Amino acid sequence: MHRLRGITMVMGLCAVLAASAAWAGSSPFVGRWHWSRAQSTPPPGEPVPKDLICEISRAEDSHVKWSVTVLTAEGRPHVETFDTVANGEFYPVSSETTASFRLTGDTLQATFKGPAGQSDAHTCTLSADHKQMICRGVLTEGDGRTVNYVDVYDRM
Repeated sequence: MHRLRGITMVMGLCAVLAASAAWAGSSPFVGRWHWSRAQSTPPPGEPVPKDLICEISRAEDSHVKWSVTVLTAEGRPHVETFDTVANGEFYPVSSETTASFRLTGDTLQATFKGPAGQSDAHTCTLSADHKQMICRGVLTEGDGRTVNYVDVYDRM
């Protein structure tokens, strides 16, 4: 589950943001977001980045493009750029992971599926002033065991 959570930690928020932009035009979710390590509650035993920033660079009806910059626990920067369809169907986001994104009113949902039957489903909402986003998620192991987590992001 570490690998799937790592992928979704890095990509989850950004993919959800990008999907929302594609579905909602000038969505309040679009922009630069900084992961709040102090306010987040990652699953026990999962790797925690030193820093994570997401920036949406393109958001259209059918495709979105965004970049993620992660400073690993070892202090190494890692940048990835993604370009995907945002229509609610599952698509590959890496060689081992597929993802689906949905926008329902003021709620964003993303589900990631890994190769061994594991999944990560999270729902994100904005604070009243749109300066913070809270994503509540559930990791499910291939054997059905679940772990809850919360990721909090601040608008930059």
